[in-house]
Amino acid sequence: MTEQLRLMAVHAHPDDESSKGAATMAKYVSEGVDVLVVTCTGGERGDILNPKLQGDAYIQEHIHEVRKKEMDEAREILGVKQEWLGFVDSGLPEGDPLPPLPEGCFALEDVDKAAGELVRQIRSFRPQVITTYDENGGYPHPDHIMTHKITMVAFEGAADPEKYPESEFGPVFQPQKLYYNQGFNRPRTEALHQAMLDRGLESPYGDWLKRWDEFERVERTLTTHVPCADFYEIRDKALIAHATQIDPDGGWFRVPMALQKEVWPTEEYELAKSLVDTSLPEDDLFAGIRDNA
Repeated sequence: MTEQLRLMAVHAHPDDESSKGAATMAKYVSEGVDVLVVTCTGGERGDILNPKLQGDAYIQEHIHEVRKKEMDEAREILGVKQEWLGFVDSGLPEGDPLPPLPEGCFALEDVDKAAGELVRQIRSFRPQVITTYDENGGYPHPDHIMTHKITMVAFEGAADPEKYPESEFGPVFQPQKLYYNQGFNRPRTEALHQAMLDRGLESPYGDWLKRWDEFERVERTLTTHVPCADFYEIRDKALIAHATQIDPDGGWFRVPMALQKEVWPTEEYELAKSLVDTSLPEDDLFAGIRDNA
């Protein structure tokens, strides 16, 4: 290796980095890879999902500051760097018909302009690999979908000095690979569900699988399986750091750790763009880059 490997993970809210690809990031940090999480919003409109903290007046009033502190703790646990893009959480609209999104929120920003803020981060950090969400956002939260949109524009725009002038956004740089997080995939869910049933344990995934069928969710192509089971404990610790979002006694943690490591020791990704030659399936986000670095 003659050049430092760098991975950028682009996420919508604080806590997304710990629930999507966290073990992968911790693995790469342990190998000396420089990892940067870019968080698009502050999560200001996120509900307090942990029942143990619901009704806490201080948290409700200071949710932005609380979630920032949670992110600081998770960042330290994972060993990554982290930057905020500074956009305002759009919230998850509910109802039929859906209410309009709040004025000034991330999902209503001009895509090219918002992508410029990410271009700035890409040109500064110079990652060979970027991870984000697919065009459905992983799930249809408006901020996740917007995160996908600006990342796609920024992946190309980081190398375009006409669209994003170097005088304003820094020297051009072209990342080599772009991946979609696909950790919540059906093969994994079915394997863990069946393993729990085979051991006489109650599975937390029964309802998940029913909803999968109800929504007729299209299966994604899983191109890349990163072995990272040794870092599942770090992943869970980082997730628990987001206390307003995660109940440590909730469904996230009902599958015994030993069973997870035995049945499904990888995190999955979908290779969306690559400017280097690689053979699929892969077991490394830097496949095709390590040998040429």
